[in-house]
Amino acid sequence: MRSEYCGALNTEFIDQTVTLCGWVDRRRDHGGVIFIDLRDRDGIVQVVFDPDGKENFALADKVRSEYVLQVTGKVRARNGATVNKNMPTGEVEVYGTDLVILNASETPPFPLNEHNTVGEDVRLKFRYLDLRRQEMQNNLRIRSKVTTAMRNYLDDNGFLDIETPILTRATPEGARDYLVPSRTHEGKFFALPQSPQLFKQLLMVSGFDRYYQIAKCFRDEDLRADRQPEFTQIDIETSFMSDEEIMSVTEGMINALFKSQMDIELGSFPRMPYSEAIAKYGSDKPDLRIPLELVDIKDLLTDVEFKVFSGPANDPNGRIAAINISGGNDKLTRKQIDAYTKFVGIYGAKGLAYIKVNDKDDIENGLQSPIVKFLPNDVRTAIVERLGAENGDLIFFGADKANIVTESLGALRCKLGEDLDLYTCEWAPLWVVDFPMFEETDAGWTSLHHPFTAPACSPEALKANPGEALSVAYDMVLNGTELGGGSIRIHDPKMQQTVFEILGIGEEEQREKFGFLLDALQYGAPPHGGLAFGLDRLIMLMTGSGSIRDVIAFPKTQTAACVMTDAPGGVDRKQLRELNIALAAKAEKKAEEKSGE
Repeated sequence: MRSEYCGALNTEFIDQTVTLCGWVDRRRDHGGVIFIDLRDRDGIVQVVFDPDGKENFALADKVRSEYVLQVTGKVRARNGATVNKNMPTGEVEVYGTDLVILNASETPPFPLNEHNTVGEDVRLKFRYLDLRRQEMQNNLRIRSKVTTAMRNYLDDNGFLDIETPILTRATPEGARDYLVPSRTHEGKFFALPQSPQLFKQLLMVSGFDRYYQIAKCFRDEDLRADRQPEFTQIDIETSFMSDEEIMSVTEGMINALFKSQMDIELGSFPRMPYSEAIAKYGSDKPDLRIPLELVDIKDLLTDVEFKVFSGPANDPNGRIAAINISGGNDKLTRKQIDAYTKFVGIYGAKGLAYIKVNDKDDIENGLQSPIVKFLPNDVRTAIVERLGAENGDLIFFGADKANIVTESLGALRCKLGEDLDLYTCEWAPLWVVDFPMFEETDAGWTSLHHPFTAPACSPEALKANPGEALSVAYDMVLNGTELGGGSIRIHDPKMQQTVFEILGIGEEEQREKFGFLLDALQYGAPPHGGLAFGLDRLIMLMTGSGSIRDVIAFPKTQTAACVMTDAPGGVDRKQLRELNIALAAKAEKKAEEKSGE
């Protein structure tokens, strides 16, 4: 039906007859000549109809926004005064000689070129229209090119694309599973995979030493801008490769991807221990574009009488840290400081102390703050020196339990970087390594990554001191976003059982949930490891989008619902009976009320 895409036309097509198909982006009537901007997935081109072609002109007069047209005409150069340098096709236009209206359109619920004034709920309700916008078309086009480039890179490096099951059994991976009832196995359920973790490890046992998959994964968890209940991973697993070799291969893939798709040289990725990331940046995925750092000053405040500081200073689980904003006195007003105090409250902080450094050489009178009167001169001097503060700087303080201070100041650091535009570069990649093997909770030890991550010590040392053990794990971070995480896996049955024991998973539960993996490890499992990239997050970064919902064709809302299809929805009682499911009375009443709406 078409000979060319609209966006492909340029001066090389002048005097050629072309046939185009697309949607009416805009129609204008200028003094008896009708101009139609025709749009398809590749772009927009101007089509002109004049009264000489009576039948076509009459049809062109009838078309409206989003009508579907087939146009045949001759490509010609635009008059110099009418050249549109903002359009790739702006030097040419098509003189229409034949017009077919393939379909009419109702008036769209929102102008497709004015979407910023439309709520996201409306955009998602009419997602098929929202996807016609050039921004969304570009996002999904980039997504397609990225997956193609990744496939080509992994294929060239000897990886095999192998699919793993979608219907599997529930395993503890840190979030709730989506469960699927089985009709043929009464009272039993499949689970949708949170990741292909166990199956890709079994593929390593099977001898497929380089595997990858563009995998759909599912997690029933609370959502944020960078989370969805169903998401896509670039899943990679290898055998007989060290952690450094795996990082080298995957770093090479991301470097090649940014070079080929965006002509950006990311360069080598520095390594940073987890402990340093937490101490200096308050995050295990630090944004290194921001020069601000958290500086510990707990030791300077153990003897002050001010309880806000002396309490955490003398608490083994407390932390006092500070951030120095160069020139912050002029950059931040008292109103803004109050707003930041409210902001850190989101993360549990009870307040945000500050000191304005007016004259660092006058410790008695040169520091301005409601708290400075509680600090002896020697403490003031030590704080200013440790922070490297100069005149005009502003110092923020956090004092509380260590986790609250770390999280709140880490978030504040990122917000200050964004609000004050403190970025020193456009892209800042790194690897975060040397993660703790476990973290302690009220319920006992839990895995920081997952229970199949290999520790960097022997089973005996792990059992003797699980709190000090490090894992052979690594996360790739870019601009404060975790692109991917991975680790060397446990391939020794004794080590795997030791980890399960520390996690409080008894032998019976081990056999019930992981018996097939434990059995496989008995049959010559090779050393192996891997990494999984979040494709949606990666595309979000590459396109500069504010949410992963803008890089997914049909995403869910913040409440894990699809407003376009009204999913999730109810099912009739017959289907429930076939699945041996009975709704609780409260849920049944809600379902009946909704079906009666």
